[in-house]
Amino acid sequence: MDLEKRKEQLLNYYKHSKIAKSQEVIDAFMKVPRENFLHSYQRDQAYEDHPLPIGQGQTISAPHMAFIMCDLLELKEGDKVLEIGSGSGYHAAICAELVAPSGSEHPGHVFTVERIAELVEFAQMNLANSGYSESVTVILGDGTLGYPEAAPYDAILVTAAGPKVPPPLVDQLNIGGKLVIPVGGQGMYQELVLVEKSRSGKVTQKNVGGVAFVPLVGQYGFRESGPE
Repeated sequence: MDLEKRKEQLLNYYKHSKIAKSQEVIDAFMKVPRENFLHSYQRDQAYEDHPLPIGQGQTISAPHMAFIMCDLLELKEGDKVLEIGSGSGYHAAICAELVAPSGSEHPGHVFTVERIAELVEFAQMNLANSGYSESVTVILGDGTLGYPEAAPYDAILVTAAGPKVPPPLVDQLNIGGKLVIPVGGQGMYQELVLVEKSRSGKVTQKNVGGVAFVPLVGQYGFRESGPE
């Protein structure tokens, strides 16, 4: 079975299970070739619904997490997005399709911060090969500090689990903006948390479901545990 057929079958499963809700996110999912964000020997697994290793002890999340996070953030054309944890670049590409679609007169932009240099290079290569270099900027750094140079952001997503919501990320969230982050222990049950900053500047948090992510490492995350 070819990859496009597998992709359609996975999407049908997401629709049936109510994971795929927004037509905009569905369209983005169909446009971004997930196989381009994996190692060549993993291409046949691109549309299996589970995480895959990408090296350096990190993973690319299961495809359904892109649906869940993007739906929670309600990304729209023109938004400025900050992602923490670039990984292979896949989730950033999905976001780019939503905020800077082809032909957009007012495109947004995705800034994505990755702490591992080898993955910065991997993500940049994958994004370039897939046509997203203009709409996504990959930065090497401590993602728990955000990226103040381009703040504030309309949406922030974190693809690793921290012990708490990093204060710099809340500070860099625009008025009316949303932040999604897994919060909990390392390698344990975690809660996906939705943070919203109201028009008055009030910040609220809501747990939206259980998840399992790799640890968020940095000043406001967990300590580096050493090579894996």
